Amino acid sequence: MSWMEIYRRRVTTAEQAVRAINSGDRVWIHPGCCTPQRLVHAMVARAPELENVEVVHILSMTPEAPYAAPGMEPHFRHRALFIGSNVRRAVNEGRADFVPIHLHEVPALISGGRTPIDVALIHISPPDEHGFCSYGVGVEATKAAAETARTVIALVNQQMPRALGDSFIHVSKLSHVVEADEPVFEHAMAPEISDEARKIGQNIAGLIPDGATMQMGIGEIPDAVLLFLKDKKHLGVHTEMFSDGLVDLFEAGVVTNEKKTLHRGKIVASFVIGTRKAFAFVDNNPFIEFHPNDYVNDPFVIAQHDNMVAINSALAVDLTGQVCADSLGTMLYSGFGGQVDFIRGAARSRGGVPVIALPATAKGGTVSRIVDTLLPGSGVVTSRADVHWVVTEFGVADLHGKCLRERAQQLVAIAHPDFRAELEAAARARHLA
Repeated sequence: MSWMEIYRRRVTTAEQAVRAINSGDRVWIHPGCCTPQRLVHAMVARAPELENVEVVHILSMTPEAPYAAPGMEPHFRHRALFIGSNVRRAVNEGRADFVPIHLHEVPALISGGRTPIDVALIHISPPDEHGFCSYGVGVEATKAAAETARTVIALVNQQMPRALGDSFIHVSKLSHVVEADEPVFEHAMAPEISDEARKIGQNIAGLIPDGATMQMGIGEIPDAVLLFLKDKKHLGVHTEMFSDGLVDLFEAGVVTNEKKTLHRGKIVASFVIGTRKAFAFVDNNPFIEFHPNDYVNDPFVIAQHDNMVAINSALAVDLTGQVCADSLGTMLYSGFGGQVDFIRGAARSRGGVPVIALPATAKGGTVSRIVDTLLPGSGVVTSRADVHWVVTEFGVADLHGKCLRERAQQLVAIAHPDFRAELEAAARARHLA
């Protein structure tokens, strides 16, 4: 039987496909911009028939997560490997669970059987002439989920880009196929970048040498950094994700990947969070390779890149350099993601530049993010032994190899001026000044 015959026999409706989900199953949902909303809504419509279905995913960008809505507790429980805004309330109200884990460990968590998947809901491109579909703008851990799940339900979308690399699944591996021709979910960059973020971006850009390989995250600060790289030469990219701003750097001739020491000539990534601009850039582009997170985020792979620059954000940094990035006190906010993966990988890189970046204040300037001690219950994502550079709009602190007293001095110097006296007094009280 040809692959086309297999494919045609497995085409069905979303409503019929999700009947393969049984009570007690663990269901993987393709995260990021790939979330197959049609399949998700069809699954949730079956709620009265289902009990104790666990829904697992990393960051999902869709505004809503209907399986995590109040009242769904008897039917669905979300297991968050990274907390997005659409599930944050459910996690903090105890209706969903959070798993602290480094992103590079997630695929093995699935394929190794510690978190086995029964049903994978995936969102992929149409098959090519050989019957292979691409995971599109998100490979991350979905490849591991689809390869090990009992049942794979695929939304095959004419508008999903065909990303190249280790990013394909053959139609023979699909249990059910739901065809679509609809826009992939988009997440736009911030329409305006604040003055504070611009200053942070400018400070970070000063640390980046020509020929560096970059990792960038999502948000205003990574977007701001990109604005100040237009004069750089021969930058490369090895990153868990990228967005629209990278396209501009490529078109400006800044990103060439010609100086990379691994995968020379290629952008290597695991997923994209962006708009059609980035999606079109990805489509069938041999300049880009997508790989799962157990490769892209492996600190030992990252460290093989000379001049590896890792830029990651924080919610707060204490005077000793401890980085809180996943919680506000006891309120869970996001997750580990790839922060430690890239900070440690960049630290081991020859000429590497591991950066933690954050605005000096929050809540309209009323709260300092450089703090004496972290709020009770705060999680330390990146330990003080891992931190090298900390950047705010007021400057750059170099903490690597520094004692606690030296760290406190440098961090006070990049805090907002309104809070420096208070922080200096706290440092003296702790014999750190």
